[in-house]
Amino acid sequence: QMHLVETGGGLVQAGGSLRLSCRTDRSISIFRIYPISWYRQAPGQQRELVATITSSGVTNYADSVKGRFTISRDNAKNTVYLQMDSLKPEDTAVYYCSCRAYWGQGTQVTVSS
Repeated sequence: QMHLVETGGGLVQAGGSLRLSCRTDRSISIFRIYPISWYRQAPGQQRELVATITSSGVTNYADSVKGRFTISRDNAKNTVYLQMDSLKPEDTAVYYCSCRAYWGQGTQVTVSS
């Protein structure tokens, strides 16, 4: 069973940057060949897809984060990253990574105005 762990969240001022990491130490072969996605969920709102990266590095982003967020993966480290720049208060949410049916526990990102 895959175990995904997100790190890197925190409190940042608007305009600042954070880099989230999603790592697994189980089911590494699955992690490396399937797409990995980042989702976020703000209080009282539905979980939304933020970005996805395929095993070959093809990326896709929600319109709300295009040009500001960058998803990347390092298969040698079994890690997927989400670089978040030019953060806005509306980016405040719990961020989750997902691979197939597996989810991490989430990491809180708070952007102050």
